[in-house]
Amino acid sequence: MSVKQISVFIENKKGKLAEVTKYIASHEVNLRALSIADTQDFGILRIICENPDKANEVLKEGGYITTVTDVLATAISDEPGSLAAILEVLSEAGVVVEYTYAFLSADKGAYMILRVDENQAAAAALAGAGIKTADQDELF
Repeated sequence: MSVKQISVFIENKKGKLAEVTKYIASHEVNLRALSIADTQDFGILRIICENPDKANEVLKEGGYITTVTDVLATAISDEPGSLAAILEVLSEAGVVVEYTYAFLSADKGAYMILRVDENQAAAAALAGAGIKTADQDELF
């Protein structure tokens, strides 16, 4: 199981993050998670949203440069060592974690988003350890 993540290239200038999130909201796209990585000149905004195909389409129509990536989402408990356990399973399976970020949903609990080099191997390793991955519908 995987989740579609949209990455949006934005300039690292005052107001640009507000601009893109307002644009997304104006098209009634509900964001569930957001992460941003920046450099001096630009940033990569990564979002998990309710309707990624629609979001990607409207972003492109708005002139934004986007990519869609399949990532893993896994529920995570609020206790010490939860993330370490997930990462250990992936490490032992030889899966490379490229990046990760977390989000909390009031009605669904806490989740980790994991960008890995091999989604299927990662999902299988996590399932073998009793760690469930979520699909797009489960997050919403």
